[in-house]
Amino acid sequence: MHDLGAGFGHLLKGQRWVARHGRQYGFGLLPGLITLVLYTAILVALALWGDDAVTWATPFADTWPSPWLGLFRGFLTAVLFALALLLAVLTFTAVTLLVGQPFYESLSERVDRDVSPDGTAPQPGLPLHRELWISTRDSLRILVRAALWGVLLFALGFLPIVGQTVVPVAGFFVTGFFLTEELTAVALQRRGVELRERLTLLRSRKLLVWGFGTPLGLAFLVPFVAVFLMPGAVAGATLLARDLLGEESAGAEDPKGEQVSRA
Repeated sequence: MHDLGAGFGHLLKGQRWVARHGRQYGFGLLPGLITLVLYTAILVALALWGDDAVTWATPFADTWPSPWLGLFRGFLTAVLFALALLLAVLTFTAVTLLVGQPFYESLSERVDRDVSPDGTAPQPGLPLHRELWISTRDSLRILVRAALWGVLLFALGFLPIVGQTVVPVAGFFVTGFFLTEELTAVALQRRGVELRERLTLLRSRKLLVWGFGTPLGLAFLVPFVAVFLMPGAVAGATLLARDLLGEESAGAEDPKGEQVSRA
């Protein structure tokens, strides 16, 4: 259970770090705001015209008597919006990281330098276009995995009792795992850690991962909160990545339990 608390501790330390570095926090908000506007537009469009899309996709039901026609298409519209909302939560972090790659790379490096005993940060040694390609490729792979889990959990949600109790809880843990993978990828990719090795690292300490990602996933369900937590989440994920790799952090804790900063 120690790892569960340690994971949550990294999340809090990341938020405290950006609170002490206002400029880094300000730059880190921009990608999230851009992604939020894009996702809001998509969800609003779906809310306005989702029923039209369902009507177009189910012409076979046109002759059904009332109230079955309305109930059937209303149910499908609700399912469509729920799936879109779930995918929005699962993909928001990945899309935001892609949009803000330079911002978050800089923020993560700053955190590494701040806590590293020698004041240095690992460098990728790759050109920017190569980093963007690797990040995009890996994000798509993770999104496919997350979407498959989302569809599976959605289907299991129709099971009596289990679908209304166990499945939602499992869904939050799955979301937390994938959120943590996406966020730690910023620091781990800079160290040359490939996707398969990253997943192995995360699975080796699931309690640490869940302690970080699950409360973050719950917070991301609140509108606009994800935007404001993203910079601190990247900072905290960098600290978590150092923990996973067993890297020493100079003066990581002061007597009050707070991160000591070099800046």
